[in-house]
Amino acid sequence: MSEQFYVYILTNTHHTVFYTGVTNNLMRRIYEHKNKLIKGFTSKYNADKLIYFETTDSVEAAIIHEKRVKRWARPIKCDAISRMNPDWKDLYFTLTHGDPGTSPG
Repeated sequence: MSEQFYVYILTNTHHTVFYTGVTNNLMRRIYEHKNKLIKGFTSKYNADKLIYFETTDSVEAAIIHEKRVKRWARPIKCDAISRMNPDWKDLYFTLTHGDPGTSPG
């Protein structure tokens, strides 16, 4: 079984900031952001809403793609998010409960 790596985008309640990250354990990492266990940008700006993620089997590919996503202009990020997650729901709740209807808007 190969390991999965994730490139993800978080935002705050009003969608005024984006944070792009990479991890090998999406559930754990988002939990850390939501509970402000790691000080930095996401805790300062309350960016704890998972609105986008992609998976890959290669850590190298994930890091390269994370850097690419960070360079995307805001409209390109918004378009990618809207294609994957049209309602901009918090996908963390979909991952933890398996039901997109349980995620708060």
